[in-house]
Amino acid sequence: MNNEKFVIARYIKDFILKLDDYLLNYPKKYFELRNKLVGDSYNLLELVYEANYSKDLEKKKLQVKAMMKINLIDFYLEESYKKQIISEKQSINLSTKLLNINKMLYKWMCDETS
Repeated sequence: MNNEKFVIARYIKDFILKLDDYLLNYPKKYFELRNKLVGDSYNLLELVYEANYSKDLEKKKLQVKAMMKINLIDFYLEESYKKQIISEKQSINLSTKLLNINKMLYKWMCDETS
């Protein structure tokens, strides 16, 4: 699959760029949460690329790990909103992007098994 046309990776990159914009003024006392959010977002991109180049069973394992990362990132976003680090609008924007990534990844997983 051509990486430039790999839609899931493009959406994840867009998510990361938007996330970076929103996390510029993250309070120092919550830097561990910020680091987990950023780190897992980049890890999600890495897992998706690795799955793209893997075969069958290994691909499935990586896709499942990517789904897990999405759930963790969603939790970190929820915590950031609850701690009033990001606004409701920012939270909705990022969560919507994450939901779209989740749907695409799920469809990719289902298409592989069919």
